Amino acid sequence: MSSESSFDIVSKVDLQEMANAINQAEKEIDNRFDFKGSNSTIKLEKEELVIASDDEFKLQNVLDILQGKMTKRGISIKNLDYGKVEPASGRSVRQRIKLKVGIDQENAKKINVLIRDSKLKVKSQIQGDSIRVTGKSRDDLQSVIQLLRKANLPLDLQFTNLK
Repeated sequence: MSSESSFDIVSKVDLQEMANAINQAEKEIDNRFDFKGSNSTIKLEKEELVIASDDEFKLQNVLDILQGKMTKRGISIKNLDYGKVEPASGRSVRQRIKLKVGIDQENAKKINVLIRDSKLKVKSQIQGDSIRVTGKSRDDLQSVIQLLRKANLPLDLQFTNLK
């Protein structure tokens, strides 16, 4: 058995849960009185959401419904990167929302600085779009997880492969 323990810090969105949240939101939109006769849609295209509606007010309502469904399904709304509202065909409007998958270099550096400043006896290294944290004490690794959960980071983190 090795004396070093480790875990990975990742940021990802469960696309199946996202599809379920979209289906629930579409059902609610179909049944709501204030959306009768409107042309409001939510589409998931690879790692991007496209929301379209009749006007900006209805678009914001569709977005609120979707965010509520995402929260109930355990998907963090921190992983959404909102584009600007743009005119679409006819009188409708559309908004593209990118799903943040992976930890970008800027946030990875912030996480590394947080871990280093904590004075815990662990090492962290960036591995592509994830971060590997290693240390001799599992208690130190648990402390790093607690530290990162309390930190107000602009993305949702998951902790995997605790060995």
